[in-house]
Amino acid sequence: MRVRAAVLHEPGRPVLVEEVELEPPREREVLVRVAAAGVCHSDVHLADGVLGPGRWPMVLGHEGAGVVEAIGGGVTHVGPGDHVAFCFVPACGSCRSCRAGRPNLCEPAGTRSLAGTLLDGSSRLSLPDGTVLQHGLMTACFAEHVVVDAAAVVPLPADLPLWQAALLGCGVVTGIGAVRNAARVRVGETVCVIGCGGVGLQVVAGARLAGAARIVAVDRDDEKLELALRRGATHAVDARSGDVAAVVRGLTAGGVDHAFEVVGQAETIRLAWDVLRSGATAIVVGLAPRGVEVALPAIEFLSEKGIKGCYYGSANVAAELPQLVELVADGRLELADVVSHVASLEGVEEALGRLRRGEGARTVLVVDASLAGAPPTG
Repeated sequence: MRVRAAVLHEPGRPVLVEEVELEPPREREVLVRVAAAGVCHSDVHLADGVLGPGRWPMVLGHEGAGVVEAIGGGVTHVGPGDHVAFCFVPACGSCRSCRAGRPNLCEPAGTRSLAGTLLDGSSRLSLPDGTVLQHGLMTACFAEHVVVDAAAVVPLPADLPLWQAALLGCGVVTGIGAVRNAARVRVGETVCVIGCGGVGLQVVAGARLAGAARIVAVDRDDEKLELALRRGATHAVDARSGDVAAVVRGLTAGGVDHAFEVVGQAETIRLAWDVLRSGATAIVVGLAPRGVEVALPAIEFLSEKGIKGCYYGSANVAAELPQLVELVADGRLELADVVSHVASLEGVEEALGRLRRGEGARTVLVVDASLAGAPPTG
């Protein structure tokens, strides 16, 4: 079938919405009509070519939701008409990482994601002239339809608006998962969140849900700091003024129990280290471009401070995403409030530009208004 999709031809050129060819699903694959998709910093890094060479031409997009239209052989957990969210790590279930209970680090999925293919090593996407297109993070959901691996779709209740559900499979799982799984924040502990964009705001919400006593939000943008306070932060610190680390330590009796870096820059990773108390840990959630290196004062390892990475919330998405949906249904987790902009598929380049400039929290692209529900205008 021929569908409209946002194509990255090469870094430095605008992302164009154009017609592409999409093959039907094969064994253990699913065809989904996309309702809405969120625009993430990972999409910016891919568009800018900073995650490594050769990752183009590509259809971008990995955070989204839609309705199943067809399934290949062997697919049993979803069927035509089901509402689904995308999971951009379709775990194989049998590699070393999967067997160890870490499906977010699935080895075949990681290899195929880097190559821009589905799990069988091939693409379902091409330009009309036959040029093969890569699947952005094995999803490619800045498009009217996608074909993805069966493990890349998680069923949703039909009453959850899909323009909101679009945020679940990346930003929500990544942010709340970092709190639950990587840090395991406990009631009464102190937290610092550095970077309050689409994912950082979910970290704030996760820390609130975990019962953190103090949640210090750090950002350069006043609107994001205000939104962080509404999501549960107890303090907001402007990153543009003064010695930020000293301010945070002053607010938390000498340093926090957990610092979450959600920017992906060397200086903010170092800041996450500097706000820790002795024995505490910094969690790096932000995706840094290739080549970025971070220097840490080695003598401070004597204080048993630690630093670790967190990919995709260190989550088992198939198991945890339904739990997050229950939080939404119970009114304990708000999805809509992190959406700062709503646009059509043609608004993808402008949305990427806003992220480059640090403007707004999350843009949702409404790909199919008849499916997505009724997001706010603007």
